[in-house]
Amino acid sequence: MALLAACGQPPTSTEAKQNIRLVDSTPPAAGAIDQATWLMAKEPATLDLDNDAAGANSDLILANVCERLVQLQPDLTIKPGLAEKYEWTSPNTLMFTIRAGVTFHSGAAMTADDVVWSLQRHAADGANESDEFTGVTSIAKTGDNQVTVTLKAADAVFLQAMAGDAGVVLERRAVESQGATYGTPRGTDACSGPFRLQSWNSGSQIVLSKFDRYWNTSRAAKAAKITFRWADDDALVNSLVTGAADGAYLENISAATRLATGGTTTVSQGRDTRVWSLMVTERGGLSDARLRKALSLALDREGVSRAALAGFGQPAKEPVGPGAWGYEVDTFRAAYDTLGGSPAAPSEQDIEAAKRLVAEVPAKQPIVVASDTTPARNVIANAVVDAAKKIGLEASIVQIPTQQYGDYYSSREARQKADLYTDDYFISKNDPVGFYKNGASTSTVQWILKDPEYDQLISQARAALDDRQRAALAIDLANRWADTMPWISVVQSPSTVVLGDKVTGVPASGCYRYYPWAADLGAKGA
Repeated sequence: MALLAACGQPPTSTEAKQNIRLVDSTPPAAGAIDQATWLMAKEPATLDLDNDAAGANSDLILANVCERLVQLQPDLTIKPGLAEKYEWTSPNTLMFTIRAGVTFHSGAAMTADDVVWSLQRHAADGANESDEFTGVTSIAKTGDNQVTVTLKAADAVFLQAMAGDAGVVLERRAVESQGATYGTPRGTDACSGPFRLQSWNSGSQIVLSKFDRYWNTSRAAKAAKITFRWADDDALVNSLVTGAADGAYLENISAATRLATGGTTTVSQGRDTRVWSLMVTERGGLSDARLRKALSLALDREGVSRAALAGFGQPAKEPVGPGAWGYEVDTFRAAYDTLGGSPAAPSEQDIEAAKRLVAEVPAKQPIVVASDTTPARNVIANAVVDAAKKIGLEASIVQIPTQQYGDYYSSREARQKADLYTDDYFISKNDPVGFYKNGASTSTVQWILKDPEYDQLISQARAALDDRQRAALAIDLANRWADTMPWISVVQSPSTVVLGDKVTGVPASGCYRYYPWAADLGAKGA
């Protein structure tokens, strides 16, 4: 007891949360820095964004190297990027006016031909972003500085996708000259952003250096060099606390407890689209929507947030976070408050209502929820078992090796092992329609909702180029999804950034996957 009194009690998540601000960006930098060390959870598998192995860690780095036709902003709106202008010249024709004076890191000028080739590469079968181009019928150069995309129908979501990896412009010659080495540690980049790829030492680090001839002088990088290293949670926390590293976007946000209270680091959170949800399979244990709703009513979301995310998550009642509200924010916020016909917060359990729903279902079978021993999935799986027990349902957990866990997305056989799988799903488009299109009867990420009316509503929402009209249709989709509940939403996971005591400037919102956040990183003021 004396030792504890002398050393002090470890910080609690409540104390830590009091030190965290919810913002779009951290305070602006006051000056330049020579270098910074940035930590991430894992080494990227590739730096070729069209490779299907590319993921969030590839995006974290390449957001600072490669640029897009449309640029996502820290407040999650979009603005012109490498296209200085974009307009719908007809309901299904989108024309981009390509910005003059842009140079790639090789020194070559960006051309409309590079844009056409890049979009066609993204659209190719098997490319990571090819699903964004399913409605595209042609991509053509229609002027010296014009590229026109023709679609089967108007599609506002396609424009949003141009702010993600589907809109990246590459230098064709630089990619083709590298052949199979492009995207590997032996390759170099083919982009135009404020940083260039200096080196990739596999297993050790990736280094970006400031591109001194960057075309957009008003957005030039403040740091001369950024070194990326990867570390597990404990090593990441220790490196940040001791000053061995300057910052990190946390994948496991529960690490924020110590980082928000240590005095040498600051933690900020921002809006994101990421939500932990339970995905219902066609196995049969939850084939009746009343059972899915009953489990949702009985789930202790606050307890999940505390145990899995150290209280830094937020209970969720829809499967996409407020980072999707890239327009009509007040409209979406009001709709969220009453989603499912109730203004009750999603953290509020209603065991009695859940029991009544269970009693309505005549035939029930045991429910199986899958986990892979990782902390968040284990917490959520146990919360499901506990909720089921409280409302008279039988539930158990099946452990699946982490390497095989994600197979359920593509394998019906894998989905027969469990009624529920858990994932922290996020979207690259800041538009709720970009998520709710997953409710289509042909979707590969949900297997329960099969409704021709819903399918038609998706088409109407995608074709609505007016923001107010599209918001109304998106809200209709959200309510229909909530009524069917093909996924059970659990907790939002806000974007979380940690900074050392010498640097500031980066965004806190989920834009960092596609926005050149490292260009904003610089020295704190006095």
